[in-house]
Amino acid sequence: MGKIKTHKATAKRLSFTGTGKAKMFHSGRRHKTGLKPTKAKRALKASAYVSETRMHDIKRLLPYA
Repeated sequence: MGKIKTHKATAKRLSFTGTGKAKMFHSGRRHKTGLKPTKAKRALKASAYVSETRMHDIKRLLPYA
């Protein structure tokens, strides 16, 4: 059986912790930040974890992660 290709766009956006959780950055901080409150922009700085519901999709896109 052949190798499964890694989805490179997804691989660039996620990193994995030692326990296997996928770590990601929030979206919404590139432009139109003048319309958002400072508190909201500050909250978007922190990284987040991919939910367990979405992990099935991530495992399919990144088979060797």
